[in-house]
Amino acid sequence: MDADALTDARRAEWERLEQLSRARLDGAGVDELIVRYRAASADLAELKTSVGESPQGAYLSTILVRARLRLTGASDSILTQTARFFSSQLPAALYRLRWTTLIIAVSFIAIVVGTAAWISSDPALIATLGPPDMLEQYADESFTGYYTENPAAAFMGMVWTNNAWIALQCVLFGITGLWPIQVLVQNAMGLGISGAVMVAHDKVDVMILYILPHGLLEMTSIFVAAAAGLHLFWSWVAPGHRSRGESLAAEGRALATVAIGLVFSLFASGLIEGFITGWALPWPLKIGIGAAALAAFLIYMVVIGGRAHRRGETGDLIEYEAGTPRLLAG
Repeated sequence: MDADALTDARRAEWERLEQLSRARLDGAGVDELIVRYRAASADLAELKTSVGESPQGAYLSTILVRARLRLTGASDSILTQTARFFSSQLPAALYRLRWTTLIIAVSFIAIVVGTAAWISSDPALIATLGPPDMLEQYADESFTGYYTENPAAAFMGMVWTNNAWIALQCVLFGITGLWPIQVLVQNAMGLGISGAVMVAHDKVDVMILYILPHGLLEMTSIFVAAAAGLHLFWSWVAPGHRSRGESLAAEGRALATVAIGLVFSLFASGLIEGFITGWALPWPLKIGIGAAALAAFLIYMVVIGGRAHRRGETGDLIEYEAGTPRLLAG
């Protein structure tokens, strides 16, 4: 099909549709608007099927959006959109990342444990980390003092913004396929080195107790962010039946949803780290709070997300918001 030829043939009808979408309508006018809207939608489908993205299709899409708004009324209120975001879009987007998140979590733990075991098994390697008195002070004081040396509110804000920035980088720079892996390996090895020092000074139990309350939810959120970034990378490496641009755009919209959602989970882990981890509470209570926060996140991700996924949600915008997709035969 020649897009220019179709545009020349239908221009008057499209202009009439645009006029109707702006005019005050009686009953007959509404009927005409509906008829012309259907006809123009068919023209747009034919354009997209035959020539893909084109200036003519973009022009017609603009007219159709205006006409659709005239037919359906105002868009959803902010409260309705917010409710849909948290009940459908966000959990569905998280659900799609569940297996990648699990693989990342297992790999991360393996690197941490492997690094700690390797370094702590050789006194010569431990010695390369610093003078003995400095390492002893780290194990006895600095590691635990980190959680209480600043006011709780300030400390919470610091770790929240830092972790949110790491998560955002994993999602946004995930398109490279390398950035999330680099962030994970770097953090896993750093944690493994700290673990080696604590093991060498018989303080590994202290390390575990101080990390578990907030770390369960915090690290899971980072794993999800890395999984989102890797999915973004895969969307243009293996786009399937869509073009690379369309695949990347759809995945990017869905995973931007994840980035927004992780701000809230990291805020919760920041609250736990700032107000619970380093303070004088029974350790079973501290770890129980962290485990409950993780359980709530996983239920939201797997159970609520699974329900939303089965309803057809992907985390992407609805067609009204994202635009008419390209139609494919077969």
